Amino acid sequence: MSQLLQEISDPVTVARGVRLLLWRDDLVHPDLPGNKARKLKYNLRAAREQDQHTLLTFGGAYSNHLAAVATAGRLLGLRTIGLVRGDAPAPGSGPASLNPTLVRATADGMELHYLDRSTYRRRAEPQFIAELLGRFGPAYVLPEGGTNALALPGCAELVAEIRAHTDFDALAVSCGTGGTLAGLLTGLAGQQQAIGVAALKNGGFLQAEIDGLTQQTSGQRFTNYSLQTGYHFGGYAKYSAGLLEFIRRFREQHGVLLDPVYTGKLLFGVLDMIGRGQFAPGSTVVAIHTGGQQAWAGWEERFGKL
Repeated sequence: MSQLLQEISDPVTVARGVRLLLWRDDLVHPDLPGNKARKLKYNLRAAREQDQHTLLTFGGAYSNHLAAVATAGRLLGLRTIGLVRGDAPAPGSGPASLNPTLVRATADGMELHYLDRSTYRRRAEPQFIAELLGRFGPAYVLPEGGTNALALPGCAELVAEIRAHTDFDALAVSCGTGGTLAGLLTGLAGQQQAIGVAALKNGGFLQAEIDGLTQQTSGQRFTNYSLQTGYHFGGYAKYSAGLLEFIRRFREQHGVLLDPVYTGKLLFGVLDMIGRGQFAPGSTVVAIHTGGQQAWAGWEERFGKL
């Protein structure tokens, strides 16, 4: 079996007769791992075609997306600007005031600017984007999380990559903005099932987002998926002692580090669904590890080691 596809044998999978595989998208690219690189692929191509030399984007202080855009800028020689949700460090406080995600982003050359929460909420407004471009100059604008129509083709390619290694009955992925799941649906083209595990509270609204994205890019709304909204552990970036214990045991048993924002909730949810009999005996389910380990440095700085 490919090093990118790992069998996860657990008492619950054995008891239910379900084969669980983990696709290690976190190992695909040493500098740009996981779904963020896939979302960026065709956006970066569009930026080149438009002769843009600056990427401007948005994210929280621990954002995987900000980190990925900064790295892409370093690799491709592009200027990158990150608009960060939250308060700016105190004047003169220097790099020591930044969390590890933002330290890494600045080391990769990203210029950081801070927006208070009310201003940040305007991030998708055309007039606000125009104001930003007037301030910073011409730029290719990427939305928060990297989810737009051009993000989907890169994620869709993952379906063929997995199919080249194994047959499967369902793909499962964590959902923040819904872009990765939407891309997988266009790649599946109505075949097999997809499961999205929402990483945020009250995530039911993501279904409309996902349907809108697939309609925009493929002219279709797919019905071969479900959105699971019961595994958020309190909300986006929220956690519990039980979730952290699950992540710790998963690493001990399978040698894979999950993260508490996305992939930990995904695998917890998938194993729970298997235990509840939501997959027929004999099924093969592939869960996708979308990366996110860069956030652990900031997590451990705030909360200590796992």
